[in-house]
Amino acid sequence: MNTIMLSHGSGGTQTNQLINDLFFKYFSNDILNQMNDAAQINIDFKKLAFTTDSFVVNPIFFAGGNIGKLAVCGTVNDLSVSGAKPLYLTSAFIIEEGFSMANLEIIVQSMAEEAKKSGVKIVAGDTKVVEKGNADGLYINTSGIGEIYKNVNINCANALPGDVVIVNGTLGDHGMTILCERNNLGFEGDLTSDCACLNTLVDCMLEAYNGIHVIRDATRGGVAAVLNEISDFSDVTIALEEILIPIKEEVKGAAEMLGLDPLYIANEGKLCALVPEAQANQVLSAMRTHPLGANAAIIGRVTEELGHRVYMNTVVGGKRLVDMPSGILLPRIC
Repeated sequence: MNTIMLSHGSGGTQTNQLINDLFFKYFSNDILNQMNDAAQINIDFKKLAFTTDSFVVNPIFFAGGNIGKLAVCGTVNDLSVSGAKPLYLTSAFIIEEGFSMANLEIIVQSMAEEAKKSGVKIVAGDTKVVEKGNADGLYINTSGIGEIYKNVNINCANALPGDVVIVNGTLGDHGMTILCERNNLGFEGDLTSDCACLNTLVDCMLEAYNGIHVIRDATRGGVAAVLNEISDFSDVTIALEEILIPIKEEVKGAAEMLGLDPLYIANEGKLCALVPEAQANQVLSAMRTHPLGANAAIIGRVTEELGHRVYMNTVVGGKRLVDMPSGILLPRIC
């Protein structure tokens, strides 16, 4: 393949191929190769988490948020699921000529409000304006730095047989909202993005048990992509229970009509945690005391089976593989 395709940005197989075959080819180092949501760096006896992300969502405004709120939440969450307290963000704007000043102020204000709510400061930034037709309105890049809590070791390679898989609520809300609004599909029901900062929820989880093995936020590629990455890095098999997976009826109905699987649909306020079975209930109980974890559920476990794969025990009694997503899923969802 000699050109970049939309599928290279969908968070699935093609994205991983691009990262592994090109970026790792030239950028490979011991920190980058850990493939965590945030790089873990030791500086002067402190362990820091550092991350960066770009946001190109279409539409820019959607039920439950906008590109600015999404940018802050996405970067805060990447730090949080690495076991870090988010501290500082940077924000860079690429603005298309002709973009509404009033809309830009709404977006910037929402970023300020979300940053204040999550306890982080936006301490640096950059602004570029490009000619009309060259940026589709507005793109935002954010970077973030946080301090990793002591005695916490959260890593994609830490999953062990006997761990249970916990999610903090219903899946697919963000991606399905974006898809329906972008295409004016007009499905009945309350489709709203789950866009939210998860740092206070993660704090709640770590207070209950600081030995959680893995936490990942399930954005591009959804829970399916995240669990396949964990399976590969930890060299374990993960079995999900279809009957236990929380999905809103609105999302389930729209996904069925469009031939989509909610496991592959993006989220912006949902995480997956892998926790030793002995401590799972105390973590789950703590999550359910938090507004963003009220619908938390155990949806599967790491098995003793050899190899690395993810599969589903279906409601009809069979099994089906849950592969790494491939091809164009839902472009421009973040």
